[in-house]
Amino acid sequence: MELGKPLKISDLIRQLRQQLNLSQEKFAAKLGVSLRTINRWENGSTVPSQMALKLIEEMLEKMGQAGKRLVNEYLPKSDQREDS
Repeated sequence: MELGKPLKISDLIRQLRQQLNLSQEKFAAKLGVSLRTINRWENGSTVPSQMALKLIEEMLEKMGQAGKRLVNEYLPKSDQREDS
């Protein structure tokens, strides 16, 4: 990871999809969104809804250590909840 480079949700989505070895089309089907939506998320023109982010976070949790690393890198606040 480069210092000073902001971590983007588009990068997280792309990395998750690639680690799951899914095409954009298959990843879209898993999340219940269109291929166009995944493409827009990955190129940064739109961001996932809260519901889609929750599904993405669940996918990451199921990946074990690799998913945990991505969560810590891109979603550090979700891993540090005080209410749990």
